[in-house]
Amino acid sequence: MNTPNIPPRFSYGKLAVLSIGAAMIVLLITAIIIGIVRPGPDVGLGIAVAGVIAAIVAMGTVATRITNRAFKDVDGSDQRPHE
Repeated sequence: MNTPNIPPRFSYGKLAVLSIGAAMIVLLITAIIIGIVRPGPDVGLGIAVAGVIAAIVAMGTVATRITNRAFKDVDGSDQRPHE
């Protein structure tokens, strides 16, 4: 099956692994910070929530960069510009 819209260097597996890897690194750093600082419950919860939000942002950033880089060569000439 030939899919002309997807460039050959784009890989869903690479996208998933790198996106989740970025989130894992952020969560690991968050866990290390909580372990070193040993905050109280309120501050610890705040650090954990900030870590989860940062992990989501990291996943989105990495996925966007990989997708944009893979599809920058795809010509959009078949689409009409918005008037």
